[in-house]
Amino acid sequence: MMSSGGYTSIENQKVSGSVAAVSLPESSAVKFTDSKLQTFPPSESQGKIAGTVNPPSDADDTFSKPAMGGSNSDDSQQTGWLGKLTVAAYKPYFDVDTQDVLERIKDSLFPFKGSFNEKTSEHPDLYGPFWICTTLIFVAAAIGTFVTYLAQKLHHKEWEYDINLVTWSAGLFYGYATVVPLGLYVILKYFSAPAGLVQLFCLYGYSLFVFIPALCLSIVPGEIFRWILVGIAGFMSATFVAINLRAHIMTAGERWFLIVVGIFLLQLALSVVLRLYCFTVNVVKK
Repeated sequence: MMSSGGYTSIENQKVSGSVAAVSLPESSAVKFTDSKLQTFPPSESQGKIAGTVNPPSDADDTFSKPAMGGSNSDDSQQTGWLGKLTVAAYKPYFDVDTQDVLERIKDSLFPFKGSFNEKTSEHPDLYGPFWICTTLIFVAAAIGTFVTYLAQKLHHKEWEYDINLVTWSAGLFYGYATVVPLGLYVILKYFSAPAGLVQLFCLYGYSLFVFIPALCLSIVPGEIFRWILVGIAGFMSATFVAINLRAHIMTAGERWFLIVVGIFLLQLALSVVLRLYCFTVNVVKK
């Protein structure tokens, strides 16, 4: 035992209480026995566990198959009319991105293409129609109020805000985009040419987009200009709906032409109503 710098070192000496080191032969080798490791997942399905790995529920193609629901919640397991009253039943119709909505809006501004139904037949949406109608309500109320305010001030008249313009616009646009497609759905089913109800809601909702820029341009004064403006918007909207439904309605028999004409005229009637109530500026004289 040697001491150096306050440290004690032991150089291969026998110390009381220590255990002697065991030296192994140089030729010895460690051998491992073969073990049967279980592969996971097993190659063959056992019990209720399938051999294939399925994607998570978020990766399912729920948008292209709206009838399947695409949700694993308890609400999606309900069938019948109770299933229609759940949020999960309508979730696929709002599963749409901005690019799809913009593409469908662009198609509505080119009514003579007639390809809107073909593009949306597999996955119609209600997101675009809902926000188009909501935007129309606020635009009609805001533009109508602003134009009336300017007209009253130019004539040095007292201006009062009309809250009924908001409620009237909401009833008009929401009611038209709901009642008219529902009525057309019943008529087509009666003539043995049924169409998808959601598809009709989608078509009529996007057909109303053209009235948004028309309402914004109604700020320009001039009654003749406003009549021309609403006439062009109404013609584009009516043509968009009629052309996209013509190919389908032709299967209804000889009366298909009358149905298409009725659809066209009803859409024009909407533009006339908008002209009389939203594009008209009334100056109160006192």
